[in-house]
Amino acid sequence: MPGLGKRKLERFPLELPARIFVDCDGTGTDCLDAVTIDISAGGAFFHTDKPLPVGTQMEVDLILPLDELKKIEGKRANIKVKGAVIRTGERGMAILFDKKYRISPIAE
Repeated sequence: MPGLGKRKLERFPLELPARIFVDCDGTGTDCLDAVTIDISAGGAFFHTDKPLPVGTQMEVDLILPLDELKKIEGKRANIKVKGAVIRTGERGMAILFDKKYRISPIAE
């Protein structure tokens, strides 16, 4: 198939800390800490010893260092995005992001 294996969006090898929130069967929200291995505007691969099942819906908080970005006050920003697990493996899981997200400075 033409284009198989080619990514639509550029990926960056960034290790960003993340907190993943999942509502397990309506019984409350579980939290999982993970680190990105690579990331793009459309999704990321997260290193974790406890990958979630494919199809799991979640909210993700990513912490982005802003040392080089002068327009946003503070030293870090929180990116909130929703997504779903699309693939799992030995090193973690791939999450496809929704197109809606929110970026806000973290008060230091």
